[in-house]
Amino acid sequence: MNKSLSKEDIKRYSLRIWKIVIGGIALFAIFISLIGVGVFGELPSFRDIEHPKSNQASEIIADDGRTLGTYFVQNRSNVAYKDISKNVINGLIATEDTRFKEHSGIDFKRTFSIILYNLVGKKQGASTITQQLAKNLFPRENNLNFFTLVLTKFKEWIVAVKLERNYTKEEIITMYLNTVDFGNQAYGIKSAARVYFNTSPDKLNLTEAATLVGMQKGITMYSPTRHPERSKARRNTVLSMMVKSDFITQQEFEKQKEKPLDLHFNAATVNDGIAPYFRSVLKNDIKTIFQEQSITKPDGTPYDLDRDGLKIYTTINYEMQVYAEEAQKEYMKILQQQFINSWKGRNPFKDKTLQIEQGIKRSDRYKSLKLEGKSEEDIRKDFNTPTELTIFTWKGNIDTTMKPIDSVRYYKMLLRNAMMTMDPTNGHVKAWVGGINYEHFKYDQVKMGTRQVGSTAKPFTYAVAIENGYSPCFTVPNVPVTIDGYGTPWTPKSSGTLQGTLTLQKALAYSQNYITAYVMKQVGPVAVSALATKMGIPNVPAYPSIALGSFDASVYNMVGAYGAFANKGYYTQPIYLLRIEDKNGVVLYSKKAIPKPVMSEEVAYVMTRMLKGVITNGTGSRLNYKYKINAPIGGKTGTTQNNSDGWFMAITPQLVTGIWTGCEDRAFHFISTREGEGANTALPIFAGFIKRVYANPALKISHADFEAPKTPKTITFDCNEYQQQEDGTKTELDEKLGF
Repeated sequence: MNKSLSKEDIKRYSLRIWKIVIGGIALFAIFISLIGVGVFGELPSFRDIEHPKSNQASEIIADDGRTLGTYFVQNRSNVAYKDISKNVINGLIATEDTRFKEHSGIDFKRTFSIILYNLVGKKQGASTITQQLAKNLFPRENNLNFFTLVLTKFKEWIVAVKLERNYTKEEIITMYLNTVDFGNQAYGIKSAARVYFNTSPDKLNLTEAATLVGMQKGITMYSPTRHPERSKARRNTVLSMMVKSDFITQQEFEKQKEKPLDLHFNAATVNDGIAPYFRSVLKNDIKTIFQEQSITKPDGTPYDLDRDGLKIYTTINYEMQVYAEEAQKEYMKILQQQFINSWKGRNPFKDKTLQIEQGIKRSDRYKSLKLEGKSEEDIRKDFNTPTELTIFTWKGNIDTTMKPIDSVRYYKMLLRNAMMTMDPTNGHVKAWVGGINYEHFKYDQVKMGTRQVGSTAKPFTYAVAIENGYSPCFTVPNVPVTIDGYGTPWTPKSSGTLQGTLTLQKALAYSQNYITAYVMKQVGPVAVSALATKMGIPNVPAYPSIALGSFDASVYNMVGAYGAFANKGYYTQPIYLLRIEDKNGVVLYSKKAIPKPVMSEEVAYVMTRMLKGVITNGTGSRLNYKYKINAPIGGKTGTTQNNSDGWFMAITPQLVTGIWTGCEDRAFHFISTREGEGANTALPIFAGFIKRVYANPALKISHADFEAPKTPKTITFDCNEYQQQEDGTKTELDEKLGF
């Protein structure tokens, strides 16, 4: 029989237990203190907590503040508390941390409750939102053993307490939502809202917010793109928890739970989204600017566009960019079919062995095989062996089995296209379409590529003539002209020649080569080359053939040049990058356009009238009769030798647009000029674009005409008036001579 414990024994045992408890608490406090001072590994400093290292995406921003795209390793963009929907905040608190506003970083009451749950086999997480933030800001290492895992957990506690002491609850929940991974390359609530619902975080409705919050239990398991039914069930769980926390009513829950997910998914990749060619060119430009101007971080290290969260403000108009891409896709499908049909019954690869060989050697496949050390014989065998390939078509990517050499031939016959639109009054680029598909064809054809410009160069020659006193009504016999003195005598060929004597106005409208050559003979190639250079087109040689566009130029430079006609004689180099800010809003770089006079306002105005004549009664007239666009638009079509390049340049008082179409290799082209001319290959894309622009009143692109100069007129452009003047001059002369 056990002897009863005396009061002294009870007192002694109690004292011993208290010593153990107090000693344990003291040891735990010492242990925590040692962790706090870094004995078991360095803890983040307050500076680290204030400025955590994270891979924050840099944003490319359109002229209305909307995001065009991002440069990223992790597609993360930060947002302020005021710009986050209350639905997200409430859903997160109800689901992850109901006592968030009451605890000080560690919810001990919840922690001990969850320990008991785990002991009986009901696994639950005990981390508060603040602890999860600490974990997100300073991620754990992989493959931790039990001791280091416990140690790391205590470190997170300390960081959580530091966060609570130094930040408000609003700041903490904002930081948390900015650091969360939502899958599909969406990091942070701002990216998630854009990727999954194509909206901003402040506009997330109840079901959208609940869907995103629900993903935090498992971004793969509850992914709305991979497991929509599971995601919807989890969303409804979040909504039910919001009922328990009195954030929404039961009636509201019943109403919302049956709604579909209603995703508007936009994958976050550098290839997808609008303006991919523009974003690629812009990225290279920014790297060059930073390097040339020695723009670095305060610590002297270079900026990383993929990680440093820069804000890049551009001139691109979001709607116009969308319209330009839509117009291209809409018409290029039709034109490509025309092109294929035009070669039916013929072999487009006849006598093109050299071009196919060049295509093989320029391909990524060839370069990859070369790096692997393959011989030319092995490479030849590879290109003639059927394999699985993904090829681009206007109906979408197609997975197929074909010989790689056949894919080279296929792409040689694929038409390419590029387009740029600019506001001539300030040089701001509004839309940029550098190619037909960035995923497959990375080369930008707006600025990086140059092609022969054909008849779109003719206005430069006519502008010099107008500057030298010629009237658009001056008449010239439309007969062959030879120009000597510049090496081999030059006599241009001409097709579609109008018989008789024509005014300069009509000669430009119908793109007559003989009369253009006549004008060049009068003004000389040096003057024309000088004007083209002043208008932003480099490397224009002073030879007579430049009158017909024998030189190469980019869409970018041609649009800039035509801008001078629309902007009263002032050339402004096209700009698309306005400023760059760091993630704290400090301006790192800014740029403003600098207009330069290149011709008188009167000459520019006369040229706009002549270019309008091309549209009202000339090679660009299908803009009126076929596409029913009757606004005051000037333009010029261009078609190069063998129909290798088709161009269309268009001007209005508010927009200047340039469009080029052709194959990658000039050896591949339309057979007939009727199908291969710029009026058929480029003009229709402009028609599709400008129709959309005019239909959107929010863009404020008016149908107003070009403004006439207020200075006294010195050039007669009314041909009836001009004829009267000519007749009058002849009469006076006759009188003087006594006739």
